[in-house]
Amino acid sequence: MGKPVVAIVGRPNVGKSTLFNRLVGARKAIVEDVPGVTRDRLYDNTDWSGREFIIIDTGGIRFDEGDIFSKEIKMQAEVAIEEADVIVFVVDAREGITTEDEEVAQLLRRSEKPVVLAANKVENFDRQLEYFEFYNLGLGEPIPVSSMHGMNTDQLLDAVIEKFPDAGQEDDDPDTIKIAIVGRPNVGKSSLVNAFLGESRVIVSDVPGTTRDAIDTPFKYNGKKYILIDTAGIRKKSRIKESTEKYSVIRSLKSIERADVVLFLLDGTEGVIEQDKRIAGYIHEEGRANIIVVNKWDLVKKDEHTMNRFDKDIREELKFLSYSPIMYVSAVTKQRVFKLLEIVDLVAEQAARRITTAELNRVLNEAMMLNPLPGAGKRKVKIYYATQVRITPPSFVLFTNHPDLVHFSYLRYLENAMRKNFGFEGTPIRLIVREKSGI
Repeated sequence: MGKPVVAIVGRPNVGKSTLFNRLVGARKAIVEDVPGVTRDRLYDNTDWSGREFIIIDTGGIRFDEGDIFSKEIKMQAEVAIEEADVIVFVVDAREGITTEDEEVAQLLRRSEKPVVLAANKVENFDRQLEYFEFYNLGLGEPIPVSSMHGMNTDQLLDAVIEKFPDAGQEDDDPDTIKIAIVGRPNVGKSSLVNAFLGESRVIVSDVPGTTRDAIDTPFKYNGKKYILIDTAGIRKKSRIKESTEKYSVIRSLKSIERADVVLFLLDGTEGVIEQDKRIAGYIHEEGRANIIVVNKWDLVKKDEHTMNRFDKDIREELKFLSYSPIMYVSAVTKQRVFKLLEIVDLVAEQAARRITTAELNRVLNEAMMLNPLPGAGKRKVKIYYATQVRITPPSFVLFTNHPDLVHFSYLRYLENAMRKNFGFEGTPIRLIVREKSGI
């Protein structure tokens, strides 16, 4: 199963973004003592006690219906709550319970999700009366923390992971390829599922956010077994189109992690937009084999240069997916839809490919002879040998005398040499530089 999702929620200015930064170990969220600074949901990966999870920072929930930004932030927070496995509800211990805290608590009780109550901005942990009043919210024992100083966040994280759903075991058939269909709302994910299955398995509509949940559907084609993971948008809150462009992210993250191959859908009538880049970046970071699928190709006005122009634009906008095949399809007319499955088989095979140590080092040595490693003054840099340490994605450790002097541009050169010799089409490659001791 995918990583659990933790959403940090609360009214404005209680320290949610500071807590998010503390838990992910970086200043990723803007922190400012002004309500409403965090408007979009931020997300990142983190871990505690050996459990990895996705953590979401949300904007402060306000119930002022006359403020369009308040409405949008509340909508996004509700989406995060819906997607979360555990919710961290942050309150301000210095201010005590406010009317907005009570309204947020009511919202959380309706969600029926596990909640961990964090009483933030505690300065004296011995004065329990300062934060015990939050018992009155009816969400269990408040855990005192100071996110600014990182105090007692370990107890908070212990409480969070205790509420995670059981990891369980997926009955993975090694002969079955799990395919995640991801993309922003209304690019045709559900239509592509229906095209594969030959039936209206999921609701298809021009309104973003028609499909509520990710739906796993097994099927066979030409004797091969697949499972489709349809990651559609959210079922409601689709009135503000600009906001719905953000709603697909968390659901996509969970499905990408479970997939063997990701079909990353773009809308051929719109091209690559910023939200596409965010989702594509996560596919690459998670190391998933993938195919860029340009859907709605039947609606694009074409001449003999159209596909080349699209290829060029996509490669320019999604440079980090330079290894990914690009396919042009129409889910509605089924144009090239089943050709996609042939490419799925190919990239799944490439992602699981193993290279012998001897063959790997032969290719790398040839590459280094053609373009030697640059040195740094009197320090001569050498890569002694390399070996593959895992598959999906193919990952290789390179042993060297000076890991800090092996520049990323040279690693990119070695990666290109490996792709030229071994293929690895549609899959990221991980090159890990380690020091060779005793030399």
